[in-house]
Amino acid sequence: MTAPATEIDRAIDRSGLQPHGRPAEIVVARDVAEVQETVRRAAASGVPLITRGAGSGLAGGAVAGEGAIVLDLSQLNRIRTIDPVDGTAEVEAGVITADLDAAARDHGLLYAPDPGSVGISTIGGNIATNAGGLRGAKYGVTRDAVLAVDVVLADGSLVRLGRPTIKGVTGYDLAGLVVGSEGTLGIVVSARVRLLPAPRRLATASAFFASLEDAAHAVAAIAVSGARPAVLEILDGATLAAIDAAEGTDLRARGEALLLAQTDGFGAAEEMAVVIEAIAPTAAHHEWTEDAERAADLLNARRQALPALERIGRPLIEDIAVPRSRLAEAISGIRVIADRHAVPIFVFGHAGDGNLHPIIVVEHGDGELPEAAVRAADDIFALALSLGGTVTAEHGVGRLKREWARRELGDDVVRLHDEIKRVFDPLGILNPGSGY
Repeated sequence: MTAPATEIDRAIDRSGLQPHGRPAEIVVARDVAEVQETVRRAAASGVPLITRGAGSGLAGGAVAGEGAIVLDLSQLNRIRTIDPVDGTAEVEAGVITADLDAAARDHGLLYAPDPGSVGISTIGGNIATNAGGLRGAKYGVTRDAVLAVDVVLADGSLVRLGRPTIKGVTGYDLAGLVVGSEGTLGIVVSARVRLLPAPRRLATASAFFASLEDAAHAVAAIAVSGARPAVLEILDGATLAAIDAAEGTDLRARGEALLLAQTDGFGAAEEMAVVIEAIAPTAAHHEWTEDAERAADLLNARRQALPALERIGRPLIEDIAVPRSRLAEAISGIRVIADRHAVPIFVFGHAGDGNLHPIIVVEHGDGELPEAAVRAADDIFALALSLGGTVTAEHGVGRLKREWARRELGDDVVRLHDEIKRVFDPLGILNPGSGY
C-alpha cells in the first residue's frame, strides 16, 4: 500500500533525530511481493530506501530525509509456525517481540532476546540492530537466536541466508552478517529463530547500595562467584527518583543505586544464594523472592527507566559497553563528564555484560542539542574506547554514531565494511548515511 508522505511519525524513530526534509513516499508493505516491487522501483530510480518497523530505534537508523522512500514492514506481522520439538519459530519481520515470546510460552518455550522495548519493538528491527536486552548476560543477543533470514536484496531478489538447523557450518555466515547491518545490506522480511525451554523456576533479587560504584563492584563479585544470572541490571539514584515520580514507587529512598538480579532454571534458588553471598558485603540492603508477581514488578521498574526520563525532558540516549572488570571505572568517568559539562547524566543498563546507558537529559524540543550535551556525549564515547569498550552495544550505529563507529573500527576495517556494502548494495540505495 502506497501513501503520500503525510505521516511524519513514519519518517522518524525514538532517537529524537529530526530528518532534513520530508520523504517522497511511504509504503506500508502487506506482503513480500510488495517489498520486492518497492525495492525494484527504488533501484530503478536511484532513490534512497529507508526500512522501518515500530520506529523504536534509538540511533536514528530509521530517520528518512528529503526524497526518500520509507518502507514500513509493521504489517508483516504473522507468526507462521512454532515447532516445539525443533525449538524454532518462523516469523515475519513486523512481529512484536513480546508477542513472539508470549506465543512461545504457550508451548513451554522462551524467545530469549529481551530488549527494554520488548512490548513495542519488532523482530525485524531487533535483527537490524542486533538488539540485546535484559536477559543478554546469560542468553546473548538477537544474533544468538537467529538461524536464518529471508532477505530482499538491493535488486529486489529474495534469498534465504542461514540454515534450518540448530547446527550448520556450510558457507560463510551471511545471516550473521545481515544481523546488525541496520538495513544497509538487505531488507529482512522474515526469520527462523531459535526458542529455548522456558525456565521452570525463577529467583529475583533486589539490592540497594550506598553508591553506584559499590553496585559495580558487586557486579564484579558476582562475575567471579560462579553464578550466571539471566538478568543483572543496574540503576543509579537519579534514575530511581525519575521512576518514583512516574510510577509512585519509593525506590530512591532505599539507596544511591539498585542492582536487580534474576536466576532461572531448576537450580534458580541455589544459584541465587551464590549471588546474594557475592553482593552481601557491599549491599546496604538486599532481598530476594521466588514470587513471579513481585519479580515482574521489579523488572517492570527497570523497563520504565527510559519512559520516566522522557517525562523529564528530551533524552540523548547513549549505549556503551566496557569489560565488566572496568564497569566501576566507566561509572566514575561518567560522573566526571557530567560535572565537567554541567549536564545531568542518568545511568542504568545491563551490568551483566558491561552494557551501560548513560542518558543525558535536556529540555524538551526538536531543535539542536545544547553544545554541552554534545560534548558530554563525545566524552562518553571516548571514555568507552579508552576502557577497551565499544560506542554501541545494542542500539546500533544509525546516523548518530557513524563517525564514532568508524573511529572505533579503524580505517582498514572500515574499508572492509565499505567493500561488503558495495557487494550487497552497489547503487547505495539501502539506508544510506546509516551504519558504517
